Amino acid sequence: MSNVLSEAKKQQVLALGRLGWTLRRIEQSTGVRRETAGAYLKAAGISVRPPGAWGRRGPAKPATELTTDLSEAKPANEVTTDPGGQTPQKPGLQSPSAPPSASACEPYRETIELAVSRGRNAMAIWQDMVCQYGFSSGYQTVKRFVRRLRGSQQPQAVGIILTAPGEEAQVDYGTGPMVRDGQSGKYRRTRLFVMTLGYSRKSVRLLVFHSSSRIWAELHEKAFRRLDGSPHVVVLDNLREGVLLADIYDPTLNPLYQHVLAHYGVVAMPCRVRDPDRKGKVESGVGHAQKTPLKGLRFESLEEAQAYLDHWERRWADTRIHGTTKRQVAAMFAEEKPFLLPLPIEPFRYYQYGERVVHLDGCVEVEAAYYGLPPGWIGRLVKVQWDALHVRILHPGTHQLLREHIRQIRGGYRINNEDYPNKTPPSTVHLLARAARAGSHIGQLCDAIHHEQGELGIRRILGVLSLAKKYGVGAVEDACAAALQLGVREYRFVRRYLERRPQLTLRHVDPLIRELTEYRDLINLKTKEEQ
Repeated sequence: MSNVLSEAKKQQVLALGRLGWTLRRIEQSTGVRRETAGAYLKAAGISVRPPGAWGRRGPAKPATELTTDLSEAKPANEVTTDPGGQTPQKPGLQSPSAPPSASACEPYRETIELAVSRGRNAMAIWQDMVCQYGFSSGYQTVKRFVRRLRGSQQPQAVGIILTAPGEEAQVDYGTGPMVRDGQSGKYRRTRLFVMTLGYSRKSVRLLVFHSSSRIWAELHEKAFRRLDGSPHVVVLDNLREGVLLADIYDPTLNPLYQHVLAHYGVVAMPCRVRDPDRKGKVESGVGHAQKTPLKGLRFESLEEAQAYLDHWERRWADTRIHGTTKRQVAAMFAEEKPFLLPLPIEPFRYYQYGERVVHLDGCVEVEAAYYGLPPGWIGRLVKVQWDALHVRILHPGTHQLLREHIRQIRGGYRINNEDYPNKTPPSTVHLLARAARAGSHIGQLCDAIHHEQGELGIRRILGVLSLAKKYGVGAVEDACAAALQLGVREYRFVRRYLERRPQLTLRHVDPLIRELTEYRDLINLKTKEEQ
């Protein structure tokens, strides 16, 4: 790789250096050589942590766990109590003399069997029974009962990637529940967006019907707002909404997505292709939501589904003892929250993004309105951003702002005074010569349009010439002659004349007789000028 990094890659290296990553780890994650990364970090005044320094410090003191109702959190070592006032026994330790007793789940057998048939797991069933029936026994009781109904499965070992507080979040899409669409009235499959913090495993889960580059960016922003802060790095798959070109060394991010992350001080780190273990935490968060709260359920609206998911997140997901960390998620998030980046005061101002070729009149078109550039850009490709208020024209290579204009209505023009050419551009001279070769009256009308409207009339001149392909040169020549005789210098008049002309015109009978449409158009034009 070249020693000269792109701006996005440079910012990624600097962000990881500020997090205390070693040069070796930066090289493995970004593909930037250690020597190159070290030079950039040194130039920015960022000290580099030597290899192996991670983990030398003593273990962090455990935070005070958030107190919740014992029925709401998954206990580490549960003591079960059978009905009938028997002495509590640990799971698996039963007195040989004590007769086997019926499970506390037996009165709810039909409910549990129905839930199992829908694919809901033991945790989801236990949570439902606590919320709906006030079930007093623990999770292990339900787990054993469900295991007897459908058999046990052996867990699979997975790798664990440790991250510092506030360092990293992982994001991904998953399949959401069926939700009734308010417009069609039919049930639709939703998409489940999940952002999981690497240290605490705190997750934000959001439901949408469909995705786009803007929706993907908006979901990130909503997640940052819910967390009341943003991580330093976001790890993601090579989804089209976020990554235009997958490359481990220098990926091309979607511009809108990149700008939203930059607004919050976040650096994106796409995974290697076919490397799911790199973001296993968020994939676990996606699977947890799919298997536990959402499995087998349907909702009547997206708002209802999101409210149900938010309630489950607060009561169950945040208060559980995580299987890897062996600590409560909410307590670890309380430790991690001070390390998150503070949110900016203003939210990101969203825009649409595209590419345009500069027209012969020196303008680009955005939603049927036209915006000028400095001279010398005719025929070249530029980047364009626009929102409800402004249009920004950017250099295609450096993204330097060339011009910023206020949005215009359809058909409107916006050109700065300094952007008007001092003399007729060669391209315009060639266009007028082309019109003159097409016909004498066509050339005269095009010259008149350019004389009255300047470079803004280029599009109208091209419109007149384009009519010849549809109606023939002779018909357009006749229409331009009629426009010149009536003193009308408008492309629209020529077009309407050709659209409304009869097969045999009255001019063929007597040259002094004119079509009534000509007088009507002339009257309308003069009326507008007087107004």
